Amino acid sequence: MKLTDRVNVIKGVGEKTTALFAKLHIETIKDFITWYPRNYLSYDEPKNIGEAAVGERVAVLGRIHSRIEIKKVRSLTLVSCTIKDYTGSMKLVWYNCPFLKQVFHVGGTFVFVGTISVRNNQKQIEHPEYYAMSNYVELQSSLQSIYPLTEGLSNKTLIKCMYAVKPLMEELTEYLPLDLDKQYHLMPYQEAVKEIHFPKDYEMLLKARNRLVFDEFFIFLTAMHRIKQKTMQAKNQYQIPMCDEVECLKESLPFSLTDGQLKAIDDIANDFMKDTIMNRLVQGDVGSGKTIVAVIALLMSVKANYQGAMMVPTEILALQHYESILKILEPFGINIALLIGSTPLKEKRKIYEALADGTLDIVVGTHAVIQEKVNFLKLALVITDEQHRFGVLQRENLSRKGSEPHVLVMSATPIPRTLAIIMYGDLDISMIRELPKERLPIKNCVVGTAYRPTAYRFMEAEIKKGHQVYVICPMVEESENTKAENVVVYADTLKEAFHQTIRIQYLHGKMKSDEKTQIMERFQKGDIDILVSTTVVEVGINNPNATVMMIENAEKFGLAQLHQLRGRVGRGEAQSYCIMVYTSDKQEVKERLEILNQSNDGFFIANEDLKLRGPGDFFGIRQSGELLFRLGDIYQNAEILKMANDAVLHLQNIEYPLENIKHPGLEKNMNALSL
Repeated sequence: MKLTDRVNVIKGVGEKTTALFAKLHIETIKDFITWYPRNYLSYDEPKNIGEAAVGERVAVLGRIHSRIEIKKVRSLTLVSCTIKDYTGSMKLVWYNCPFLKQVFHVGGTFVFVGTISVRNNQKQIEHPEYYAMSNYVELQSSLQSIYPLTEGLSNKTLIKCMYAVKPLMEELTEYLPLDLDKQYHLMPYQEAVKEIHFPKDYEMLLKARNRLVFDEFFIFLTAMHRIKQKTMQAKNQYQIPMCDEVECLKESLPFSLTDGQLKAIDDIANDFMKDTIMNRLVQGDVGSGKTIVAVIALLMSVKANYQGAMMVPTEILALQHYESILKILEPFGINIALLIGSTPLKEKRKIYEALADGTLDIVVGTHAVIQEKVNFLKLALVITDEQHRFGVLQRENLSRKGSEPHVLVMSATPIPRTLAIIMYGDLDISMIRELPKERLPIKNCVVGTAYRPTAYRFMEAEIKKGHQVYVICPMVEESENTKAENVVVYADTLKEAFHQTIRIQYLHGKMKSDEKTQIMERFQKGDIDILVSTTVVEVGINNPNATVMMIENAEKFGLAQLHQLRGRVGRGEAQSYCIMVYTSDKQEVKERLEILNQSNDGFFIANEDLKLRGPGDFFGIRQSGELLFRLGDIYQNAEILKMANDAVLHLQNIEYPLENIKHPGLEKNMNALSL
């Protein structure tokens, strides 16, 4: 076998498994080797039953107290028994494992491993692992890798295949130039890849992970600086002066612009008249009013006889922006079009022609805006909304649709300024800190599962007032080890809990685009009272009538993402509420969520999250607010991010050509940046 071979050369990988790997974008053995674990299972010292906390994965040493009971429930065979120690008792449940009747006998002692839950006031573990004490002692010195999976692919299959290709990891070579690995005390690349899959212990795993996180940041920042080198030299071909229409627009608004909005507009106006092109990030908290800043920039461009384009990550958000911009700019005689994947082909062709001949002033759309057939006559301004959903290459591709147009990037992701300067190193930054005066602060509530009935009554009361409700469940990964509220099942549970007149609908990312759009449109029209959703609604959806957001399993989200989610309410004149329900008794879970309970300031939350979690705390926690990196997290790994930035700056200072850097997974990482 060679690193460049297809994965089907691995023993035991047939046509079906190859197809499943392809779903994860794993085509070659090199791809497979760089498919890193997302977490690890450790086997700690067994606890007493009475000490085991709800929501915690633990090992307990217990004696079988009751006979094995087997029940048939529809297509499931439930196998259960009770175990005891001197501190208490616990129920164990397995599914479709009738053979266990021959394994367990009253009086037998085993170590059981799993996550504690409570049912009928009794602690229980569903489908626990079980070991004789002598076997468990051997396991205690090991860490088991848990990989990102897709339906039909088991973690055991990945581990088995990874052992088969382990010898090929010896062929990986160091890519960092000028002994940077030694300068920054990094584990050698080859060793890091082996340790990330087969860690000897926590210390070696942490060193390996830090090295590979450094690689992700280093590659990303190298790409950023390459782009910055180009843009710093790009001359401004589109001088855009401030126009009288901007003052007319400001006066027509039903609200006054905040100081932050006015400052951002001034920054853009100054950039428009400089010798070099604008590359600016407008970073503002959820609901701070970034869109009106973008609209004013588009108005200035069109009144200077140029075209503008806005690209957003979803069709729902594109439609929402299109309708909003159309309404605001209607008095100014500006031609605007919506271009998304579901736009009919006949209409697309008309839009292509109008952009090419200059009769269309502004286009709002999704990735459809950067398709090959799209060409502009005089594109002067490119705007991308929710920057963390677009990579470096996509921004560059959109810019190429014109001859070095101005670039404006908008983001509501709360990133501390020190990290933002690094993450958006190719951009100047304008920050909008304050919210519009008419916005009422969201009232927050962090509660355990016992509060659910009270929350349901409160939601029903809000619905009777004519308002609507979001219920958010985690995106359940298809994994052997993930337990979380399921969107479809939860929607059925709510239908039983609420009166039949209350209209409940679920929404998740696996639905077809048309179906998702239709459901969101019905919700915005008021035809749905409770929308049970995954994080599909996280970015930009605007329904001023929604006043309650209930987030289940809140501890499974990063704080930045929770803040983004609750930003879907509080967008109208009525008082809004966010109920965060946690399912774990861990003290650190409550401490993290309490940050959100005490503040609605996204930038404060990001800074506090950074302090609380620290750069080394990564086991069992994933911050999903920033999607550009597979392992790295700009909050948890802030120090490594700064180190990677220092390394890139060092190479620039000594005039080392960044184009000479050749990383074994560079192409794959660059593709990831463009997703």
